[in-house]
Amino acid sequence: MKALKHLNKYFYKYRSRLIIGIFITIIAKVFMLFTPRLVGDSITIVANRLDGKISQEVFETEIIFNVLYIIGAAIVAGVFTFLMRQTIINVSRYIEYDLKNEIYKHYQVLSLNFYKSNRTGDLMNRISEDVGKVRMYVGPAIMYTMNTITLFVVALIYMTSTAPKLTLYTLLPLPILSVAIYQLSRLINKRSTIVQQSLSTLSTFTQETFSGVSVIKSYGIEPRTNTEFTDFSNQNRQKQINLTKVQALFFPLMILLIGISNLIVIYVGGMQYIDGEIKDIGTIAEFIIYVNMLTWPVATVGWVTSLVQQAEASQERINEFLKTKPDITNTATEPTPIKGDIEFKNVSFTYPDTNIEALKDVSFMLKSGKTLAILGKTGSGKSTILDLIGRLYDINNGSILVDNTTISKLNLYSLRESIGYVPQDAFLFSDTIKNNIKFGKEDATDDEVIEAAKNARVHKNIMGFSKTYETTLGERGITLSGGQKQRVSIARAIIKKPDILLFDDCLSAVDTETEEKILKNLVKLTKDKTTIIVSHRVSSAKNADKIIVLDDGKVIQTGNHDSLINKEGYYKELYTKQLSEKEM
Repeated sequence: MKALKHLNKYFYKYRSRLIIGIFITIIAKVFMLFTPRLVGDSITIVANRLDGKISQEVFETEIIFNVLYIIGAAIVAGVFTFLMRQTIINVSRYIEYDLKNEIYKHYQVLSLNFYKSNRTGDLMNRISEDVGKVRMYVGPAIMYTMNTITLFVVALIYMTSTAPKLTLYTLLPLPILSVAIYQLSRLINKRSTIVQQSLSTLSTFTQETFSGVSVIKSYGIEPRTNTEFTDFSNQNRQKQINLTKVQALFFPLMILLIGISNLIVIYVGGMQYIDGEIKDIGTIAEFIIYVNMLTWPVATVGWVTSLVQQAEASQERINEFLKTKPDITNTATEPTPIKGDIEFKNVSFTYPDTNIEALKDVSFMLKSGKTLAILGKTGSGKSTILDLIGRLYDINNGSILVDNTTISKLNLYSLRESIGYVPQDAFLFSDTIKNNIKFGKEDATDDEVIEAAKNARVHKNIMGFSKTYETTLGERGITLSGGQKQRVSIARAIIKKPDILLFDDCLSAVDTETEEKILKNLVKLTKDKTTIIVSHRVSSAKNADKIIVLDDGKVIQTGNHDSLINKEGYYKELYTKQLSEKEM
């Protein structure tokens, strides 16, 4: 139960609703337990009439009143039972909502390294399946526990006051029940954990398959993926069956023990009535009803125990992530104004998940409003520089200054709000094109959206769709071509009008003619903004105020276009090669 202690803060938050729920539960059970006594009295009245102890008139009057009392008690108990469910089950929904928000917010602050180490399917499973298991604990499990405890206490008081000895015999099977529940609960806990882990694996595989469906179809490996999915499904099915086998023992065990209790009531109660220890024959009927009324609550003990064990296993998985501390933390409480001066001083960086040293003693300075182009071979560390400027990672050695302040001392949210970032692999959401562009500026007008799209040279493409800007994109923007996705991503960045613009080889899927037009527009738009362009093309870098060339994480050339084409080295070789390809 240690893992479930995390939920105590939510129980405290909704304590007033829970207290009202407990009060309503007690009232409902008190009225419900009027019925056995009234039925017992009615049977005694019938027996007395048959023995001639009461007249027909008294018999009819008492029976009618008892029937009316039974109906009235049932109605009141039903109303309060409805209110009990509305109160306590609603609390479980509130807690489910709060817990999902807590998990989601925590996911948002965790660093990139966390997402590289954990699969998307597993993360989704913990915020959906696992939270669902926890909700069953904070709702039905707690409600039925209160229900059972209240019913037992009230019933025990009634039963003891009527026939103490018979009550003792009736409750004899309960210790056996407790031991059985304890043993089965341990098994359920173990098997629930295994089931949830299996579900995470299945969810991860399914999510990756759907995301990469175009690759699967292109390679014609549908049969192989179907086989793998079937294997995962079969494994999950077997683990679910193993869990169900244990859970299935509860109800037969409950019914057996309740049946034994009924036999005890009939036998012991009958003998006591014969011996005169019980005066009214209706007492036996009353006890049989008590026992049968306790059948469902006793049966739910097993079910509730199962829910608690599953919830504990799920909450433990959730707690693993909630206890994960983000690698990147915001050290500044007050907002930090950003102008855009950027300086790298002997920066070295090694990726924590792969131990690959991406940057080695990199230094450069970029004044606000100026443009820097970064060129180099694949894997030379170009994109890493952009990640470090956005403080997606913290460096190992050296220092990064923004406006002459160490980047770790800046307000993290102020820094990222001042940046417009266009990644190499453009990511678009399953939403309309307009909303994807407005993602950079939520309150942007339609005119601003169109202007941004025109500057990114994607307006004409959008107008070619039947619903134009209201066209809904598929997952990851699959509706658009690679070049269109990149240009929509550019429009999303420039509509934000940030102080710092970072372009990570975002024109790689665009033809050279369109690239030239976009770059001309960017020159106007970035006149007073700090801009860094990562590219494989000299055409994207030639207008930059400063150009640096990286190789194996080191700066091997620095200058502007005119100075670098006159020096032997990587930049001149790349320029010559791309110039000749263009002429061909």
